[in-house]
Amino acid sequence: MSGRRIGLPLLLLAALIGAWQLAADTGLLANLFSLEAYVVPSPAEIASTLWENRALLLADGWVTLREIALGFLCAVAVGLFFAVAMHLSTVLRDAAYPLVVASQTVPIVVLAPILAIWFGYGIGPKLAIIALICFFPITVATYDGLRSVDPAAIKLMRTLDASRAQIFRRVEAPTALPSFFSGARIAIAVAPIGAVFAEWAGSSAGLGHLILTDLGRFETARMFAAVAVLSAIALAGFALIALAERLVVTWR
Repeated sequence: MSGRRIGLPLLLLAALIGAWQLAADTGLLANLFSLEAYVVPSPAEIASTLWENRALLLADGWVTLREIALGFLCAVAVGLFFAVAMHLSTVLRDAAYPLVVASQTVPIVVLAPILAIWFGYGIGPKLAIIALICFFPITVATYDGLRSVDPAAIKLMRTLDASRAQIFRRVEAPTALPSFFSGARIAIAVAPIGAVFAEWAGSSAGLGHLILTDLGRFETARMFAAVAVLSAIALAGFALIALAERLVVTWR
């Protein structure tokens, strides 16, 4: 990655944080939105709160990170299975693809408390919510990647008496890998949203639970600090998947 691709986003972020700090110090944000000053923390206050509450944020962040990681892995396993199955079977594709799309029409904010009522407040419902959010981009992207294989390449493999499994392993799967990683990057970026909704529905720990608790206490600086940790988790996951793609998809 070039220095420009790193430097320009950091420069823009620094400019935005500087403008935010200036607006908070001058009371512009509070006056603009007719808010009390204590509910509009500055970046300096958020950073101070982040450091002072680092032990709490680290403990709750670990809970949420574990939920995101496990839910994402569940989505990868189920998403790859459905994508490959729909690619290999037109009957299954016609039957399952509309249901895959329909799975995203149910609002997560409604589904999360229902799952909590059904299955309790353990980790199971949280993994289901996160997996449901991550499942769709992985499945659709991988399926589209499998469909994008050059027909000439498949015809060539058949002239060489390649079996169906060999065609899939040597042509279709490698072709679909970039699409899979694209879907995985989208999925890991939105996974924290599912984790927060799942913890709001019922949890005694985690960043979502901390945000909900701080909301009732008007601990706005710590709320922003928890959001910053959530963003860091998503960015770290995105970077790890991008690195994995560079290591696996070496021909791009």
